[in-house]
Amino acid sequence: MRSNLLAIVLLCAVSLSAQRIPEMIEYTEIYDYLEELTTDGVIRTNAAIKPYTRDYIAARLMEAQSRDSLLNKRQKEDLQFYLQNYALECDTLPTYYSYGHKHVTQWITNVSNLSLADPSLHILTKDKIFKMRVRPILGMDLSYNKKGLLMHRWYGAEIQMDIAHHVSIWGSIRDNSWRGLGGDASKVTKPQFLNNIPGVQYKENSIDGDGGDFSDSRGGISLYAWWGSIGIQRERVTWGDAQHCSNILSAHNPAVPMFTIQLTPCKWFQFDYFHAWLPSNVIDSTYYYQENYKDGVTKYNYRPANKFMAANMFTFMPCKYIQFGFGNSIVYAERNVQAAYFIPIAFYKSLDHLLTKGLHTENQNSQAFATITVRPTDHLRLYGSFFLDEFKLARLKKSNPQQNPISYLVGFNWSGWPVKGLALRGEFMRSYIATYVHSIKVLDYTSNSYCMGHYMGANAQSINLQLSYRPTRSLRLTLDYTHDTKYTAYDYIRGDIKNIISQKPFANAIWKNDEVAFRAVYEVFNNCYAHVDFNYNYARAGKTEDLNLYSPVFLQGKNLTFTCGLSFGF
Repeated sequence: MRSNLLAIVLLCAVSLSAQRIPEMIEYTEIYDYLEELTTDGVIRTNAAIKPYTRDYIAARLMEAQSRDSLLNKRQKEDLQFYLQNYALECDTLPTYYSYGHKHVTQWITNVSNLSLADPSLHILTKDKIFKMRVRPILGMDLSYNKKGLLMHRWYGAEIQMDIAHHVSIWGSIRDNSWRGLGGDASKVTKPQFLNNIPGVQYKENSIDGDGGDFSDSRGGISLYAWWGSIGIQRERVTWGDAQHCSNILSAHNPAVPMFTIQLTPCKWFQFDYFHAWLPSNVIDSTYYYQENYKDGVTKYNYRPANKFMAANMFTFMPCKYIQFGFGNSIVYAERNVQAAYFIPIAFYKSLDHLLTKGLHTENQNSQAFATITVRPTDHLRLYGSFFLDEFKLARLKKSNPQQNPISYLVGFNWSGWPVKGLALRGEFMRSYIATYVHSIKVLDYTSNSYCMGHYMGANAQSINLQLSYRPTRSLRLTLDYTHDTKYTAYDYIRGDIKNIISQKPFANAIWKNDEVAFRAVYEVFNNCYAHVDFNYNYARAGKTEDLNLYSPVFLQGKNLTFTCGLSFGF
């Protein structure tokens, strides 16, 4: 096994630009393992921009292998386990690995080598010009509390290809279904609900039926070299260093199609840019199709308003002890894409003024943000993210009652000492009045009506504490506590905004939720999860309408929920 792993590592050293394919952030175990090694001081990662690409993960695993004297026995076993999953990125084929033993299932043809593992089909041509991975996707979660039984099932397939070490193509489809609770299952996740469940867009008529059906199709194509990549893809992204939920881009909304650029010309600098097409969920009353509905009747099918977003982030990593980044974005709703916002390195608010102020029209919705990570010593990570929706220095004066619509998040991660595999994390977030919202609904900081920042939205606070332990290979035990508070919700009314942001924030709690969760996750083999969860939550509000607005029926009041599940391909 060690000779096989050594071959993988050596191949990684000469092929670190293979398969520039994003690794879905839902694959939490590899991200948690990389974070553990980073906090322990073994490797360096850019925690502010996710998802990582598969070649990036392979390079970090290789970096850990070169410093394996810093790893304990369990970490070395995890490293061997994950290297198998990223074997194609290292120009070799995986073998099925379990508890220190390997099971070779490979075939050699005149033109290519094939491997069947975990379960997936891997193809690598002898000249290593073409690589392909095909994997089935299948999973089910069962959740039960006093409200009833809730079932979530999904199935599909995934394919990933790399051509000539410069072109990556990938795609996946997951067909999902919620069932149970006499028709309330489809109401587990909605844009208004204040929970960290990823947002979805249900299919037609599913919300009124016995459950909710939705599909999740992702994929893209990327052209790349060692110094960067350019592509178009549909993925979930998160910007801002965070463990529980980012307040910049949190991936709370469904995945969106986007044009992307990433530049990594040196170890200490990374630049990211995207231009995205956002579903607005706002009807444009001037844009419709005419349909011959029946004899003598014409039906008008109104279309949603166009909505777009451009964003950039500059990340600097001058040494292993500090990392910081800053950037800006704009959400705009023109009839067509605006060429100015395809400029990757730009201050979009300035461009917005150029395009709109001459006509005395309302400008678009721009934002600025920054993130910082400090590692003062091995085993400790301190981080913070700041989101500026609107900012004026005059509002910082004590005599001025107005508050800037901003959000800030701070946190820490203590890991690997005095016990290897043990980690304590904490996170605190606050968003002020009018953050993420706009007087023009189509310009809200939302996609599919889900907030793209922190799931708690404006005038809200969130506290999260987490204790996790990895006792053995691919097993993670987590004890998690979250306290969320929503304060008075204000609409953004342009003519009254000065009065609105002069109200005292965090003064009148209208909804609260406390949650204590225990979770055990075991990755049986690569990309195959088994998990068991015990969750206690207490969601309450002063008014019934607020409780119904912010909490799904399944989680209203006091609940002890048991969940178990198994999945291939997460």
